Amino acid sequence: MRKTIGGAAFAEMIFCASAALDEHRQELNDLNVFPVPDGDTGTNMSLTMTAAAESLRAKQPQQVGAAAEAAAAALLRGARGNSGVILSLLFRGLGKSLRGKTECSAAEWAKAMCDGVDAAYKAVMKPAEGTILTVSRRASEAAAERAKAGEADVEQVIACAIDVATVTLAATKDMNPVLKKAGVVDAGGKGYVTILDAMLRSLQGTFVIKAPAAPDRTAADFGAIQDEEITFTYCTEFIVARENRRDPELLRTYLGTVGDSLVLVEDDEIIKVHVHTDEPGRVLTEGLRYGALQTVKIENMRNQHTHLAESGVGADPQPEEEAIAAPEKPVGFVTVCAGEGMSELFRTLGADRVVTGGQTMNPSTQDILREINKTPAETVFVFPNNKNIIMAAEQCVSIASKKVRVIPTRTVPQGVAALAYLDPEQSEDEMDQSFREAASRVHTALVTYAARDSDFDGHSIRAGEYLALLDGALLGSYTNLATLIKELSWAFEELSPEFITVYYGQDVAASDAEGVSATLTDCFPDAEVTLVNGGQPVYYYMISAE
Repeated sequence: MRKTIGGAAFAEMIFCASAALDEHRQELNDLNVFPVPDGDTGTNMSLTMTAAAESLRAKQPQQVGAAAEAAAAALLRGARGNSGVILSLLFRGLGKSLRGKTECSAAEWAKAMCDGVDAAYKAVMKPAEGTILTVSRRASEAAAERAKAGEADVEQVIACAIDVATVTLAATKDMNPVLKKAGVVDAGGKGYVTILDAMLRSLQGTFVIKAPAAPDRTAADFGAIQDEEITFTYCTEFIVARENRRDPELLRTYLGTVGDSLVLVEDDEIIKVHVHTDEPGRVLTEGLRYGALQTVKIENMRNQHTHLAESGVGADPQPEEEAIAAPEKPVGFVTVCAGEGMSELFRTLGADRVVTGGQTMNPSTQDILREINKTPAETVFVFPNNKNIIMAAEQCVSIASKKVRVIPTRTVPQGVAALAYLDPEQSEDEMDQSFREAASRVHTALVTYAARDSDFDGHSIRAGEYLALLDGALLGSYTNLATLIKELSWAFEELSPEFITVYYGQDVAASDAEGVSATLTDCFPDAEVTLVNGGQPVYYYMISAE
């Protein structure tokens, strides 16, 4: 039985936790009670934990305090979605508790778990029970009680935590009405139990992975080529789940028109892509037509080549600190969206930088921070435009060198409406208030498809059917789009809209979108109806009513 945990043992625990989350990623994703295409808890937690594993492989700290702090820092920057952010908060508190320690005892580990839970609860504005927070809290309390009992080693403390976490996880089904209706447990809580189980098996030597393993790379050795030989700037790699029958050869053909050095490998479940391109955003958007993105990596080959030429080092350097744009104006704006039309619209409204992401592709805190750093302003307003991205954006407030204000826009149309109210003459506080008020006046309807069969909130839903949501609530599922639009217009009647904007997606023909716009115009002759080619993935239509 292990009495203490050192730096190497902690790193191995993280490697195993990362591998376990990756192995059970789809199982966690399938617990998503809402049948719409989603960023998914399993994917977000797995990618978040992968950031910690990669950091520890590179640094190989020998002290548990240094290892825990390195993991916490990487998790913070790599956090994706609400589940990823909460996971990073749990490890942030754990890292602070173990700071400066060479090894930690069972009692110190139990205290660190409790400190992690405290950090997470303090950071979440309205903690909800029946979630990963509940599971982690009760697990840490059990660990602390076992440690107090005396003569407990680390493995016994973690085993006790797992026992209570497992019981609590089963109870989440009754704590949350939505989970109870769906008959499933909380996905984030399940992910936390998966992490604890992998950590214990790591200490016991029953979960063995090859670590530190070299990252899987198909990129070239940049040190062996000249700068002028780099035709395209960005080495773009991603893995996308195969969620439909779209032929991957169509993706191969498209990628061949926007880049080179293309490698595309497929099986029945995923498509893995490596390509050099100047337009990584378009590449990822095209990939989303096949399913949810599982991993994404984008590297600037020109920057890497310059670094290698100056240092004389071979391929695969450690990422250097990004330059921070000097302030040229008082305020700047960063927004999150997907689709060329939406990106261009935000730039027209005054956005300095656009983070490619949204539903099925939640950007990490680091992704958002990178664009904040590139914004030449003293204060940067961030519009997440998705409820599952708000927490990741908020983490930038404490780690950015610039002043950051997050406007908690939950949909892209809310972000558009908010930024449309930009008045450069206003103070920061006045802008903040104007943005929030403008966003609050927007009702958003989303038209997408059912990613899986589901019985949700009284609706029997079949995969592939059209889904209509209004302000996050499911209106119904339909086999006919015209019927859906009619149902949606009846829901709009209660809102008495003065302005309706229809943003149509990349899979919608302009003529079809014009038909939807005409239907809404007929239903609301006194409203101003505007049609915009958003080019967004996932959603056939995003419709705002004000």
